[in-house]
Amino acid sequence: MAVPSAPNLDSFIKSSKTPPQTLATSQEVRDRKSIFVASAYKASSPSDARSIMKHVKNVVHAARPASHEIAAWRCMTLKEGKLGLDGPDDFEVQGGWEDDGEKYGGQRVLKVMQQEGVLDVIVIVSRWYGGIMLGPARFEHIETCAREVCRAFKLKQDMDECITVLTALDDELSKLREELARISSTLTPSKAHLPEQSTFKPEERKETKKPDYTALSDSLDIAKARRLITARENAIKSLRSILAKKQITK
Repeated sequence: MAVPSAPNLDSFIKSSKTPPQTLATSQEVRDRKSIFVASAYKASSPSDARSIMKHVKNVVHAARPASHEIAAWRCMTLKEGKLGLDGPDDFEVQGGWEDDGEKYGGQRVLKVMQQEGVLDVIVIVSRWYGGIMLGPARFEHIETCAREVCRAFKLKQDMDECITVLTALDDELSKLREELARISSTLTPSKAHLPEQSTFKPEERKETKKPDYTALSDSLDIAKARRLITARENAIKSLRSILAKKQITK
């Protein structure tokens, strides 16, 4: 009888689950041949976090295993027996860490995450040992990488929120413009204050192409995103004012 083969790297990679995507990566810190680098992944539960740790160790760093994969996670989860219908009190933050042989390292990462206020994320600081003991300096490098990746993660979260707001405002603008065009088409040229040849015809209206915010998202230019939000809000305010006047004269 054939003996079942043990799970290998290929079977791990070919799993039907979508592999986790890196949300942020820190710069490398090099000290006496040791290398430290942190990465952040979305994790909605401690079990997600542990699965991601295995993925990083067995897949991401399979060709070049790190000496230590120091990790910590913070996840907002439902309390036992709760359904999430009674507000914030139904939820709690579950945190944890993994030293992976670097004693106290995971707690240092968790401390940084608490200070930076990140949630639903696992931060993994990978260390490749260079053969020279670093002493307490190793904890400074762990915290430096963890803090950098936490801030990059928060910046990406802020940008995602801005894109969500922009998309909603674009939808509202589109509806207001359609409403304005509809009202204008029902008014006589004199009431619409438009020349006769400019009177709106529904069949001539072209589909408005939705803005593509991929480049903005990749740039992480929050200031620009907020300027665009302000511009959209001002445009909506202006259109609402015009619509209100046309409703009066209709």
